[in-house]
Amino acid sequence: MAQDLETLLNRLIEEKVEFVIIGGFAAVAHGSSMLTQDIDVCCRFSVGNLRKLYHAVSDLHPVHRMSPDRRPLSKDDDFGAFKNLYLDTDAGQLDCLSEVKGIGTYDEVEGLSTPVSIPGGECRVLSLEGLIQSKAALSRPKDVLAIAELRAIQEKIKEETNSS
Repeated sequence: MAQDLETLLNRLIEEKVEFVIIGGFAAVAHGSSMLTQDIDVCCRFSVGNLRKLYHAVSDLHPVHRMSPDRRPLSKDDDFGAFKNLYLDTDAGQLDCLSEVKGIGTYDEVEGLSTPVSIPGGECRVLSLEGLIQSKAALSRPKDVLAIAELRAIQEKIKEETNSS
C-alpha cells in the first residue's frame, strides 16, 4: 500500500473535519527526526464530524484496520457508536482518537494545539508540551526516546527566543 499521508491530511482539511494532528506526524511538524508510518489525529467524535471524515476518505477504500474481518468503513455505519477509528486507506493508515491519554478529550487537545499552514491549508498540531505530556502518559519505550528529542527541541526554541 502506497503511503501518501499528505493526501490524507489535505482531504481532512478540504472536508473541514475538526481534528488535531498528534503523534509522530505532529512531532515531525515541530522538527523531530522521527519516522512515522501513519497519521494520528484526535478529532471531535460527533456524528457530523465523522460523516465529514468519511467523505474525506471514502474513495480511498477505508477499512477498519483493527477488526478481524477488516470491514470497509461505510456511510451506513453508526457514527455515534465509535470511540476511535483505526483505518487503512489507499493513501496510508489514519488513526482517529476521541481522546489522548495524558491530555483528555478533543476540546482539551485542541486547547493544547497550535495552527500550522501546510500546502493543503491550515490545520492544528498538538504543541510540544502536549506531545511530551501525551508520550509521558503512554510511557512506551519508543515514547521515552521521543520525549528526549522533543525536550531538546523545546530547549533549543527557548535558547533561540532568549537570544533574540
